[in-house]
Amino acid sequence: MKKKNIAQCAECQYPVQERVCTTPGGKASTGCPSASKKALVQKASNEYRTDSIAEFARQASIQEGECYSEREKRPYVMHPVKPRFIEIVEFAQKMGYRRLGLIFCLGLANEAGIANRLFKSHGFEVVSVACKVGGVPKEEIGIQEEEKIFIGGHESMCNPILQAMVANEEKTEFNVLLGLCVGHDSLFFKYADAPTTVLAVKDRVTGHNPLAALYTSGSYYAWLNKT
Repeated sequence: MKKKNIAQCAECQYPVQERVCTTPGGKASTGCPSASKKALVQKASNEYRTDSIAEFARQASIQEGECYSEREKRPYVMHPVKPRFIEIVEFAQKMGYRRLGLIFCLGLANEAGIANRLFKSHGFEVVSVACKVGGVPKEEIGIQEEEKIFIGGHESMCNPILQAMVANEEKTEFNVLLGLCVGHDSLFFKYADAPTTVLAVKDRVTGHNPLAALYTSGSYYAWLNKT
């Protein structure tokens, strides 16, 4: 496949407000899917009209707008007012969800306890499932002793498939991920029945703020660049 046929939104040469995806009659760079994939644009639009998706997408867009205040003012200056936790709470309320799945890593057990308490304070029932659920030894998936974090003892594997199965059996309506490892989160997404959002991702080095490394990739984290 030639590069020109691949979506390249991250390499768009135009300012955001001049792009065809944000402004009618806007400009399109090479690799612009808005301009080159008209059939897919229409196919996606048709999906948003289906009963199972239409209200979900509508409420998500309403929630997006409500995260900013004073939108009626002109000239308008963006003024965000809601942290992600409140976004999750309000969106779940809009959708009428009552049972949440809190799917977390034990490395963020303290944060999970706080999130659990706060979700319950907003009236939700919370099904919480930790990453090591089942207590299955890592040897079950072929991990060698030298590949463990703590060499020389029992180490339970992260078990996102079981986390998803527990959430499915408990019939969670909306799942919230907190700190699952790269790859483990992917398996949870694959096996979960209910829609899933992310409260926070794991980054062991930056205090769970992975963008910090990108922001400083021209200085302190220059070693991220492969030359």
